[in-house]
Amino acid sequence: MTATISGPAGAPPAEAAAAETGPVRAVRAGRREWVGLAVLALPTLLVSLDVFVLVLALPKLAVSLHADGTEQLWIMDTYGFMVAGFMVTMGTLGDRIGRRKLLLIGAAAFGGASVLAAFSTSAGMLIAARAALGIAGATLGPSTLSLIGTLFENPRQRAEAIGIWAGCFTVGAIVGPMVGGFMLEHFWWGSVFLLGVPAMVLLLVIGPKLLPEYRDETAGRLDLASVALSLAAILPVVYGVKELARDGVHLAAVLALGAGLVIGYVFVKRQRGLADPLIDFSLFAAKAFRTTLGGMLLFSMLGGTTMLFVAQFFQLAQHLSPVGAALGLLPGMAGSTVSFLAAPVLARRVRPGALIAGGVALAAAGMAILALVEPAAGPVWPALGFAVTSLGVGPMVALGTDLVVGSVPVRKAGAAASLAQTVNEFGYSFGLATVGTLGNAVARSYGLPAGLHVAAGLATVAFAVLVWFVARHLRSIRPLGA
Repeated sequence: MTATISGPAGAPPAEAAAAETGPVRAVRAGRREWVGLAVLALPTLLVSLDVFVLVLALPKLAVSLHADGTEQLWIMDTYGFMVAGFMVTMGTLGDRIGRRKLLLIGAAAFGGASVLAAFSTSAGMLIAARAALGIAGATLGPSTLSLIGTLFENPRQRAEAIGIWAGCFTVGAIVGPMVGGFMLEHFWWGSVFLLGVPAMVLLLVIGPKLLPEYRDETAGRLDLASVALSLAAILPVVYGVKELARDGVHLAAVLALGAGLVIGYVFVKRQRGLADPLIDFSLFAAKAFRTTLGGMLLFSMLGGTTMLFVAQFFQLAQHLSPVGAALGLLPGMAGSTVSFLAAPVLARRVRPGALIAGGVALAAAGMAILALVEPAAGPVWPALGFAVTSLGVGPMVALGTDLVVGSVPVRKAGAAASLAQTVNEFGYSFGLATVGTLGNAVARSYGLPAGLHVAAGLATVAFAVLVWFVARHLRSIRPLGA
């Protein structure tokens, strides 16, 4: 394999083998690499924050832009559609043109689209800006994650760095409502879109000095037909799943889902016949890769849906204010952040497979608490159940992401990172369409507590099965650095 890895100050290219060495030859990162991680983590945090503050800003911007119900849905959903649709393409593109280059292009585009969104004068203009934000956002996740793999060759340090990176998503979720509330109280609705602009400017200024460049010289050209097929497959599936979750089974959602699956089959068949595929399906030959991706899919599918039910339970069943509901979720958010940071440290002594299985078992215990909660119990028990579940999140997300990226050659890290994040996107949407729809149907018939009980009960059983599956298939992986 021939690859180009250049340092930020014009350091000579390194041998590809040096980038793919095991723990024995892996070079420990120094202060420069950890500062580079901070540069990568800041936009990750602010992108997460941006998602949560929009929920608060929607009522004000809807009035200001005279957006009807359909336009409001598109304002909310367009970003997610574009991120899901372009994630795979951007991860593979970064491997080809350079991960740092793609990250900087995406940061510039994200900053520009944020300004456009902030000063939108119509709902259509804001929807277009949100679409541009989604396409730019699709470059940030895979690029930052794959660059972490380049910066941190040492397995222990790489796992710690990914834990910090993953924790930024929950920190954004914690800070988002508070910052958004302050901005909306003192400024106009468009100000919330400007929060990420300073971080993107900082990334553009400091990134070229601190971040290494990596590209795979043997990757070949990008197959544009595969890009078109991937979009034609992913976007209808995401749309169909969201529509099923929102409105139940109807013809348009079923047709979109069916069309996406058919085009997806054509896409997979084309990839198997290409010398330079957009997705290299040989990656799935690694047991750790496919097992971890499957576990992350199930985890995001059930965890995200249950969190939504808990938030609704606080407000609708226990009649808490939005601020009170946010405070009820806060222990869980803090617990997941701690879990992200602690998991790589624990993995130095405990096998990752056992640690992930233990984390899922803890999450199942939290789900079991939620499955038994009644409104008369007050907010303490649902907050406790959510907090226990969140404490179990770290090993699967942080170590799982590390296993996905670390189980493939470094030249494929961008593609692997994009698959990991695409799985999370699909998991959340698919969870809402399946478990969420079932829970909502039960809630309409028997009340919201029953809906939470069904969602959490299904998650408890599924997580119990996942514990066995992970323990069986990942048991051979040694502790980090062993």
